[in-house]
Amino acid sequence: MNLFFTLQRLSRILRYKGRVGEIHLRLTWLRLANRYGKARITSPGGPVVSLTTYGDRAHSVHLAIESIARGQMRPSRLILWLDEVSLCEDLPIGLRRLQKRGLEIRLSKNYGPHKKYYPYLESLHKIEAPLVTADDDLLYPRYWLKRLFEEFQQYPDVVNCYRARVMVLNHNGLAKYEGWEMTDSTSPRFFHFAGSGAGAIYPPGLQRALKQQGVAFLDCCPKADDIWLHVQALRAGYKIRQIRAKQFRLVEIPGTQDKALHHRNLAGGENDRQIAATYRTSDIDRLKRSE
Repeated sequence: MNLFFTLQRLSRILRYKGRVGEIHLRLTWLRLANRYGKARITSPGGPVVSLTTYGDRAHSVHLAIESIARGQMRPSRLILWLDEVSLCEDLPIGLRRLQKRGLEIRLSKNYGPHKKYYPYLESLHKIEAPLVTADDDLLYPRYWLKRLFEEFQQYPDVVNCYRARVMVLNHNGLAKYEGWEMTDSTSPRFFHFAGSGAGAIYPPGLQRALKQQGVAFLDCCPKADDIWLHVQALRAGYKIRQIRAKQFRLVEIPGTQDKALHHRNLAGGENDRQIAATYRTSDIDRLKRSE
């Protein structure tokens, strides 16, 4: 992409109105940053950021990573987990460029969405740094990582996140997932259910509890990492806190939603089946006592 065509493209984008134009403009800058950027995308002192990708998204995940790298705070490590040997051996050019600037690309067993955090825990002998999870199909604002880390420093004994739902109980236990509304509260509660993809920061103590449980998630919620992350937080005594009352706006990378896992989990009822298989009577009782 030479300068002439870059300016032409920017000129066309500026004619767009509203959110569409804003997203296209951001995408253009991120592509330019990926092509011409030389600066390191990591820096000592920050939290670790871990994510995964699969299939066609491997060709656009570099945009999500660039949006994190351009933030007001850089992570101490930024790790992308892949489960395909062939993909690791023939990386898309966008990922190869990021590798030169500090992105770690690691091969993992196929743990599904749990790849975004579990292989990282599995790889460590000693867990000390807070861990931030991200998704491969979102663009993150510049304040994203810095705000999460600041909230962790102020509230180190909870799971701080950008988006959470309010779990609902009924006479059978937990009501259907589709009835869990988004929260508008910043109070830490066991009833809050974090969405890890929008951004959540996990304290070292909870990470150790997750590691100790190993791959037990494969038996109950193999396609729903958020369920496992919540139930382990509940059992370990970590409440969930949305860091601001206003809903965090998700900015999706165009073309990434056709095969999104949440469509099947929500519309197909997979979330409810996995919730029923994961939460024990003692978990429900703890939620009831916390009301």
